[in-house]
Amino acid sequence: MKKAFTLIEILTYVAVLALIILTVSSFFLWTTRSNTKAKVMRETLDNSRRAMEMMNYEIREARSIYTPTTTSTQISLETSKNLPTGELTTYLDFFLCGAQLCLKREGQNPIAITLDSVEVKKLEFTQIATTSTSPSLQINLQIDYKNPNQRPEYQASVNTTSTVSLRFY
Repeated sequence: MKKAFTLIEILTYVAVLALIILTVSSFFLWTTRSNTKAKVMRETLDNSRRAMEMMNYEIREARSIYTPTTTSTQISLETSKNLPTGELTTYLDFFLCGAQLCLKREGQNPIAITLDSVEVKKLEFTQIATTSTSPSLQINLQIDYKNPNQRPEYQASVNTTSTVSLRFY
């Protein structure tokens, strides 16, 4: 008598194998999407932190602040450097250039502070203490990850707010 597999045994084997393959591939797909989401969130958060730290540092070290109104999307700062020949006064600006946050020092071209992979959705500088001995600003910044295909794993947004006062005033 010949021993062979029956049709039911083969179909059962194929069904179990398909189920295992489907489970493993779903796990790998989920892992890939989770890693992508974590990378996108980290990159957006890092851009937001770096931009906010840079603005806070420059504002703290500035001699004075020039803004057109009490709330603005651009800020100009008067800074100074101590050189052996004396003190040198320079100016720098923070502003939006397209969808990026830019820094422009006097006599230099603007430099993008944020990466191309993110876009600045909101930038506001608000003077909150103009009459005190130390002027203060509140900075509101919203940075989103660029997601032209609207895929859920590429959606990330970071809103940060900071208050900073001049040291030199």
